[in-house]
Amino acid sequence: MSQEQQKEGIKYGDVFKEVSGVLADKIVTPQDAAMMQAAETSVFGQTQKGGTAAAMQAAATINERSGFVGHQDLSVTGDHGVAVTATHLPGVRLVTETVAGQLVGQHMEPTPVLYKNEGGIGDVHQQGAITIGEALEATARTAGNKAVEQSDAAAIQAAEVRATGSSVSVPGGLAAQAQSAATLNTSTRDEDKVKLSEVLTDATVKLPADKVVTREDADGVYNAERRNSPNLTAHPAGVAASVAAAANLNEKGPVS
Repeated sequence: MSQEQQKEGIKYGDVFKEVSGVLADKIVTPQDAAMMQAAETSVFGQTQKGGTAAAMQAAATINERSGFVGHQDLSVTGDHGVAVTATHLPGVRLVTETVAGQLVGQHMEPTPVLYKNEGGIGDVHQQGAITIGEALEATARTAGNKAVEQSDAAAIQAAEVRATGSSVSVPGGLAAQAQSAATLNTSTRDEDKVKLSEVLTDATVKLPADKVVTREDADGVYNAERRNSPNLTAHPAGVAASVAAAANLNEKGPVS
């Protein structure tokens, strides 16, 4: 721990660099960690090794031993306490973990997808690979309430180019819609801004062509999002993050 952490205890901003605002300055308590452990167990069947709950528990233990908090103390309460939710998409289960409404963890797990091949009716196999369109649909769930910005539009355009194999934007396609939304949002009130979910929902249907996500695709989308961000970073649950998670899963191979 740094000297500042030794004086004040470990806060959420110390454990999860992506959190901001009031949560970043709240100290991690044993009951916060216990709630996340229970939430992870309800979804995964057990606490994830090296995961969000484990990180919170480690911080909370240090804070309690150092006398910054008591065993029954809570920092996050109410409807936006801790939550672990699972969303099922074709070939994958997307799990998101939040504290006080802010994303602190995201996981993709392969699930069997049955399909028929030329071998005849009833001849089925398991397919675990995730396509670019499916990764974009995942973004609509993990960051759907985020207003579309230029960095999002650039990432979506890079994804569309790689999915279709053409450098020409599809008229009225995802990239065109995202760019229009980003431009509109620069002069629109926050409550009226176009959200990512409005652009990316049913992305697999909106794309004229699709392909399985590769590491090269993920790198291209990440670079596009990062280059067009004012602070040169990618959103932790945005387009690049979802495409990267899909690439990581695809590299592990299909479910056996």
